[in-house]
Amino acid sequence: MMIVLRLASLLLLIFILAVFIPRLIALVYSFPRTYRLDTVPSGRVAIVFGAGLRRDGSPSPVLRDRVATAAGLYFSGKVEKLLMSGDNRFIYHNEPGAMREYALALGVPDEAIVLDYAGRRTYDTCYRAKAIFQLDEAILVTQQFHLPRAVYTCNKLGLPALGVKADRLDYFSRSRLFWNLREIPATAMALWEIHVTKPVPVLGDPEPIFSKEAQ
Repeated sequence: MMIVLRLASLLLLIFILAVFIPRLIALVYSFPRTYRLDTVPSGRVAIVFGAGLRRDGSPSPVLRDRVATAAGLYFSGKVEKLLMSGDNRFIYHNEPGAMREYALALGVPDEAIVLDYAGRRTYDTCYRAKAIFQLDEAILVTQQFHLPRAVYTCNKLGLPALGVKADRLDYFSRSRLFWNLREIPATAMALWEIHVTKPVPVLGDPEPIFSKEAQ
């Protein structure tokens, strides 16, 4: 019986380490690459990650904060373009379109907005930013709970990236707790895909944001 208990304890410890260590790795990796809007070095493109829509199809509060932060980068001259990446698999769920409409309402010109309709996950967004939109570097715009995974993923997929925190609202404590807990298994899965399985997301013909001459 003691042997069984020891084995069970060992397996539980291995499971806990396997789940929590990736999150720690991402946190340490992203820390020196994370900035505020006013301190981030200038770049050419800010990537805005999708974050869900309301029932009426408008951006969720979290997504509005991401778009507003990206708009702030544009208006301050930190970036030239905003790449808005999200899910559009279903007819009544168009994250990139909703992000675009909100950015336009904030005063961002349409020519500064680029939409990625196949950014279903953080991994897909980072992969496609390099493979489809042919970016050489990027500024990632998302909330602090998501930045470690986003920054780690994009950099390890070959896209040098810095992160900007989009925490503009005082979110509910229970929401913050849920988001941070969810990031633990999500980050473990991200590292597994980046370093082991290496899946290829939905791709297509290249759509470079900038011409090679402009780069």
